[in-house]
Amino acid sequence: MISVENLSKTFGDKVLFDSISFTIGSGEKVGLVGRNGEGKTTLFRIITGEEEPDTGRVNIPKNYKIGYLKQHLEFTKSNLLDEVYSEVESNLEDNRWKAEKVLFGLGFTKEDLQKNPHDFSGGYQVRINLAKVLVADSDMLLLDEPTNYLDILSIRWLARFLKEWRKEFILITHDRGFMDEVCTHILGIHRKKVRKIKGNTEKYYQQVALDDELYEKTRQNVEKRKKEIEQFISKFRAKARQANLVQSRLKTLEKLEGIEQLEEIKNLKFRFSYKPFEGKNLMHVKDISFGYSEDKILFQNLSFTVGSKDRICIVGPNGKGKTTLIKVLSGKLKPLQGEIVVNNGVELGVYEQSNISSLVDNRSIEEEIMYSAPEVDRQRARDIAGIMMFGGDDALKKISVLSGGEKSRVMLGKVIAKSVNLLMLDEPTNHLDIYSTDALLEALLKFEGAVLMVTHNETFLREVANRLIVFKKDAVFLFEGTYDEFLEKIGWDEEDFERDRKEEKNKLSKKDIRRLKAELIAEKSKVLNPLAREVEELEKAIEESESRKEELNSLILKYSVEGNFEEIASLSKELKNLEKNIDELYSRYEIKLSELEEKEIYFQKKLEQLI
Repeated sequence: MISVENLSKTFGDKVLFDSISFTIGSGEKVGLVGRNGEGKTTLFRIITGEEEPDTGRVNIPKNYKIGYLKQHLEFTKSNLLDEVYSEVESNLEDNRWKAEKVLFGLGFTKEDLQKNPHDFSGGYQVRINLAKVLVADSDMLLLDEPTNYLDILSIRWLARFLKEWRKEFILITHDRGFMDEVCTHILGIHRKKVRKIKGNTEKYYQQVALDDELYEKTRQNVEKRKKEIEQFISKFRAKARQANLVQSRLKTLEKLEGIEQLEEIKNLKFRFSYKPFEGKNLMHVKDISFGYSEDKILFQNLSFTVGSKDRICIVGPNGKGKTTLIKVLSGKLKPLQGEIVVNNGVELGVYEQSNISSLVDNRSIEEEIMYSAPEVDRQRARDIAGIMMFGGDDALKKISVLSGGEKSRVMLGKVIAKSVNLLMLDEPTNHLDIYSTDALLEALLKFEGAVLMVTHNETFLREVANRLIVFKKDAVFLFEGTYDEFLEKIGWDEEDFERDRKEEKNKLSKKDIRRLKAELIAEKSKVLNPLAREVEELEKAIEESESRKEELNSLILKYSVEGNFEEIASLSKELKNLEKNIDELYSRYEIKLSELEEKEIYFQKKLEQLI
């Protein structure tokens, strides 16, 4: 575990943390939330020692290893497997399979293992960094947006990996559903302080809202009390008979410290503008095919109709053509065959994740939004900039000085600047924080038109989609139904865990299986034996305490008959302390017994996989 004590950090005149303290207990899986710019990544850098706090300290146990997912890419090996495999510190030769398993889970293939890490795309190089962190023998993981650049299959695999992780981690992600699935606790940065709760993000946000509400009520009560006292003093100051009362009120007023009003926090809150459409269908897609070369066709013979109220999500592994499909449907690319018929009156609003580069660096935010549609004047552009959290003079900032997340907000601003009835969105949650992602989901649910969206976010898939375009293996098809219905009826057969387990086992020789079983049994003993001893010691302590409790009750009864009240007082005090101690012993016993049982189930499942 680690503990943070009275940590403060400022950048210029901006305070990120003001004397914050918290602990991360053994085995806790913590989701770190906060708005962009509130210091989540800075906190990670302070924990790892890359950044120095202004005050306070981070207490880390000796020989405690922290694995940190960095955005900086640095590769030293000539092939992928060696690059990742080099991070496994114990039993290097025996744990080569561990590196392969993680790489396959993150979407790499067997053919990729011998490729040079520098030959992969930027997104896959980030996955290599993630793989290196996951295979290392760390006591704690610090994961800063690990789902970025992952597709739906890799995200689901990572969720399973983290749920099975027996040590602790802190996770930053804009994917609220992912965080709730894998985390046991939420640690939030809010108003330069932190609060940690056991539970999910909804419970955390409810608690924060309650805290703010209580603070504001307290402030209003103090202000009301001060005003009443000031009115009394003003009314009776000149009257001699009330002089003592006035002096008393003056002293009370001096003691009443003013409570500052809470600073207003800006949240992204917007709606897409809807252009009415009277027809039933917006678009007809007939047998379209596309590929960047004849020997690599991304999709073929795809047909579907987009209804005026449809919510169609495009989902599947990376590199299969999802973004390309959006480009073809929006008219940026022409299909090799087939046709796309867009009905009269259809107005598109297109957001492409790769299109941030289309923003002009020397334009201001206001100017970029004005260029999005002829009908958008300066005042409308300024209003939209404010909605996108670029209020006042911030709307005059140049595109060149904006962060990736801020540029994404500008792109969203350009989409909402004009009235549309068909939204085409390519992974719109990338670069947004968890608050902005929530706002986007709400805006999509309120939009009156149709939506075509590429996303790997399972919360969006479940909340938005009523139909799916699924890229699976080498095929693409339309699924009529919700995402949960797809998982139930078809699912990702790449996630056939039993098949994967058998395939992995079949790759191993009998000697390898015996070795792995021996390693697992040794690890099981190392983990379970200390827990079993603790449980046994607690059972013994409870039995002894219960025995002493019976003895004390008998003695108190005896001295009551004899009238020896001095002894009764002494024994009653001991009995009270003993009962408190017994309660504490039972609480510790329940926790340790539950931990022991969970670990026994975990190792039993692991051993069964090798049978």
